[in-house]
Amino acid sequence: MPNVDPLNAPVLGNQIPRWGSRAMRWLGRGILRLLGWRFAGTVPNLPKMVLIGAPHTSNWDFPLAMVALFALNARVYWLGKHTFVNSPIKPLLLWMGGVAVDRRAAHGVVEETAVQFQTHDQFLLGLSPEGTRSLVPYWKMGFFYIAQAADVPIVPVALDFGSKTIGIGAPIWPAAGETAVLDHMKKFYKDVQGKYPAKFSLETIRPRLRDG
Repeated sequence: MPNVDPLNAPVLGNQIPRWGSRAMRWLGRGILRLLGWRFAGTVPNLPKMVLIGAPHTSNWDFPLAMVALFALNARVYWLGKHTFVNSPIKPLLLWMGGVAVDRRAAHGVVEETAVQFQTHDQFLLGLSPEGTRSLVPYWKMGFFYIAQAADVPIVPVALDFGSKTIGIGAPIWPAAGETAVLDHMKKFYKDVQGKYPAKFSLETIRPRLRDG
């Protein structure tokens, strides 16, 4: 009988940037198995994309996401405040994929991040549209504007604590428009449950009101 992967881990294509070692992969897979988590979906074989993670309702979300990356040996970057370059744990943050951005810069985070895509042959960026572990009134649309400026697709990723599944959705290009992208996200996250369900609602998958 063929071997069955209990994690249902997707096989990465040749365009996906790699990270880590066999030991890291073994560790990540071991932790996921111990905790009872598994994958659902496939990672698009694209060298550049914006990955958005939701729901973000607890402090466990980031460690769980890192363990999943260990298990896949996939390199995904994330944005951090420019001040972390002065942190004593700077080497660790950089190793984990942190990219320092200066929110005070005149050209803005969107343009600064778009440059990262332009200067790398492979660059996967992970963002949390909620921006906080609390229930928010609307999603921050930075992920959309970054993808638009860099001309890369947006891929939703769900940490579903209800089914203990790390779900990976189909990519959608920002050229489809803000409304189409958000409708895509609402369908993807429809049955997803965060660790603290009360802190996530499909009603928040909308941009800030223009006059708000």
